[in-house]
Amino acid sequence: MVAKKIENVAYKYALQNAIQFDGKADVKSVIGKAIAILKEDKFSPNDIIPVVRSVVDTVNRLSLEEQTTELQNLAPELLIKEKRNKEIVLPSLPNAVRGKVVTRFPPEPNGFLHIGHAKAAIVDQEYARMYDGKFILRFDDTNPENAKLEFYDVQREDLQWLGIEWDEEYNTSDHLEQHYRLAEQLISQGDAYVCKCLPEDIKHGRFYGKECICRRTSCGENVDIWKDMISSSTIEGAILRLKGDLTCTNTAMRDPTLFRIIETEHPIQGSKYRVWPTYDFAGAIEDSLSGVTHPFRTKEYELRDECYFYILNLLNLRKPHLMEFSRLLIEGMPVSKRKIKPLIDTGKVTGYDDVRLPTLRGLRRRGILVETIKQFVISQGISKAESSVTFDQVEAINRKIIDSRAKRYFFVPQPVKLIVENAPTKTITLKLHPTEKLGEKTITTNNIFFISDNDVQKLKIGDIFRLKDLYNVKIKEKNDKIIAEFAGENLLSDINKIQWTTKNYVPFTVYKPHPLFINEKYNENSLEKIEGYAEEAIKSLKTDEIIQFERFAFVRIEKKDGNLMGFFTHK
Repeated sequence: MVAKKIENVAYKYALQNAIQFDGKADVKSVIGKAIAILKEDKFSPNDIIPVVRSVVDTVNRLSLEEQTTELQNLAPELLIKEKRNKEIVLPSLPNAVRGKVVTRFPPEPNGFLHIGHAKAAIVDQEYARMYDGKFILRFDDTNPENAKLEFYDVQREDLQWLGIEWDEEYNTSDHLEQHYRLAEQLISQGDAYVCKCLPEDIKHGRFYGKECICRRTSCGENVDIWKDMISSSTIEGAILRLKGDLTCTNTAMRDPTLFRIIETEHPIQGSKYRVWPTYDFAGAIEDSLSGVTHPFRTKEYELRDECYFYILNLLNLRKPHLMEFSRLLIEGMPVSKRKIKPLIDTGKVTGYDDVRLPTLRGLRRRGILVETIKQFVISQGISKAESSVTFDQVEAINRKIIDSRAKRYFFVPQPVKLIVENAPTKTITLKLHPTEKLGEKTITTNNIFFISDNDVQKLKIGDIFRLKDLYNVKIKEKNDKIIAEFAGENLLSDINKIQWTTKNYVPFTVYKPHPLFINEKYNENSLEKIEGYAEEAIKSLKTDEIIQFERFAFVRIEKKDGNLMGFFTHK
């Protein structure tokens, strides 16, 4: 009687604990719960602990679906999950006034956005919304050699998928006339000069802190040369340099370039301009004039902060509260265009939406959700400490979100034929999710099945295993196919539960990504192709659905030319 009462309590709470933790109950947690409940009846821990250990062992042999069904029949009230979602928020902004905060996201329209861009865009938008402020999308398109017309739209689409909404949009290239006027003001003040020296001589002078002869040119003559640079093609190779401090320990202040000549046609401005500002000049000017109060940029620009404020001081322009955060680096996944473009050009990846890349399109195709990216970015915060994260941190967040949404199906990689003698013909109806109401599927079986070679390797003649959610079979022969016999329908302990398909299978391919780089070297095996059979019920699936192939992985579905294929999202 005593043991039976302990067993009943332990069984309920072992089931609850197992369901909360993907089918595996933690014995210590269940022991603690049972002792707390049974202490009123004066039960000794010495009596409780061995019973609980035995019960937990029994429960952990059940599938998650079987555990859920058991608890639903026994104590449905314990299926209600407590929500313990702790909201992660960004820290307060310094010197921020509600309603007056203005942030901006300034991508260069030269490629597809990646998760590093997502961090910047999400942080900028979040702060604008936190303070009832304004968020600006500014295309920093002042290098015609890099800017491409297609990428303005591509980046807008990526941001819209990410759920980013902006209050104002403009292009830096639209403001070039204003930039020219401010540059001329610097020249007239004696704070900038036109330099015609060879690049190697400029580099040498900056390294050794030596000024060139161009630095001594009068303000009036510099203004004239500047105007000729803008209006005439007779002047080539000249640049406009800030008159900083050539002996400064911060090399960014050693007369940096503010403008340079680029003859390439601009995707929007065409051939209207030939003199273009550098990031040092354009970034500072645009942040100030557009009213940005809290511009963020990555820590790699930290040495250039002195130049940023020096320019604004010289022009007597408003100075924003400039802030830096660390870049978002994921091990084995390159974010720089310098690394990604050669992979595409050489065919080592299929494009910017390749599932091995951290581009937003690659992550989307892989099955990473917008909510996941946002949670992940916010959890990283705005620290300046450089760190490289692993992709499993993204996967952990994604798994929690999609687990309750993903329908369950069977997939058999490396299928082996199984013939079951004396098998009953059955029609079974199974739920598409163990706890959520996501629908049902109906399967009719006969005596022919397919199971995975991975499972076959673990079995030997005489073993009994269970075709999951169906019945038990006993192996009689093992060759290129398995001959077995029907072994009853009762649930047995200590036997394997194996996924299967009937002869009405669907040939299916799953593409599984692995790190693109290992120790800075391209990984030739970074995309694995897994062939197998999926159950017939997947025919109704549509592109972008994320499902779970039980005991295999979460997979994003893609339909192309009427055929289905999958992309391995994560375990």
